[in-house]
Parts: sequence; C-alpha cells; structure tokens
Amino acid sequence: MSQTSPITVALGHFDDLVARGLRGLVEDDPSLELVSRDIAAGELGTVLRARQPRVAIVDAGSLRSPVEVRELARRHRRTRLVLLAEQASTVECAQLLAFGAAACLAKAAQSRDVLNAIHLASRGLQLAPRESFGTVPLAAPVSALLTARESDVLAELQRRRSNSQIAADLHVSIETVRTHARHIYSKLGVSSRRELLAEAPARAAD
Repeated sequence: MSQTSPITVALGHFDDLVARGLRGLVEDDPSLELVSRDIAAGELGTVLRARQPRVAIVDAGSLRSPVEVRELARRHRRTRLVLLAEQASTVECAQLLAFGAAACLAKAAQSRDVLNAIHLASRGLQLAPRESFGTVPLAAPVSALLTARESDVLAELQRRRSNSQIAADLHVSIETVRTHARHIYSKLGVSSRRELLAEAPARAAD
C-alpha cells in the first residue's frame, strides 16, 4: 500500500469512548489519514462534500432511516460509508448495504475488523453481514445486492407506501412493483412486507 497516498477517513459523531477508540485506531495506522472527526449527523453531507474522504465511519444510530444512507451514497460517490451500530440484525445490515453502505459492523467489533472494513471499503469492496454480526468481504459492487429499480422500490417500501402509490411514483404497473418486492424480500432474507418493516429501526418512522 502506498505510503504517499494514505486513505483519507472522516469520523462521524460517536459517544466519547467509541470516538476515542476510532480516532486512535485511524491515527495509529500510517496508511490512514484522519481528515475530519466528530461530525454531527446534520453536518455529514456538508463535510463529505467539502473534504471528500475516501471512507467515512458513521454511527448508524444517528441516521433517521436506511433511506438516508441511500441519499448519502448517491450524493457522495467518492466516499464509502462504514456504519457502526449498537445492535443490528442481518436483515437490517443487508438493507443498509443495499442502500449503499460499504460495511455494517457492531460498535463492539475488534480493531482489526474495523481496519479491515476501512481498507476493503477504500478499494470499492463491500462487507456483507453473516451470522453473529460478523462480516465477509464481497468482490461485487453494491449494486449486486439489489438492482437500481429494486433499490428504488425498497426506498418506497421503507416509507410505508402502498403498491399503487409506488407504481404511480415509479411509472410502472402494480404487478411490476409486486415482482420487485418479491425479489427484494428474497435477497434480504424476509418473507413479507410486514417482516421487512418489522426489521427496520424504530427511528425510521418520519
């Protein structure tokens, strides 16, 4: 890894203990460069636009819903998002990955796992969740989880919109929406809309 071109990293706002650990982890790695830290959730987009870090580590709990990940990933394509969560099911992590996150880890993850996520994310790889909230690297791009249209439909499902509303918004038939929904459920490991929404964090209601 080139020492002349460190991976730039930005840190969102975390509780003090976690923040100190992440800061020390990044600063102790000569291949990483900390360009911004303690970024409030409301300032995240502004800082990513100004600093354009290669990787941003964000507290998943600070986000209003998984849809916010999708917007950040679309607007800041040069930055890969590594999300840390207190607790997250495999389905919830899969949703975050589908929306554009590069990785979803527990805040209690070991240092080597966080560093691994940073380095793999900086290379355009994605870490898919597995049981026990571990991760496994994928060589496929984010879009391999869901197609672009499925991602659009998932965003609408997360907003609790009806099939007819989704069909009207996306200019497709209701049957097409149902087909996309079935594919989404299959890829995210759920069997129904009810199960999908039950897995969504409570903060998603906005």
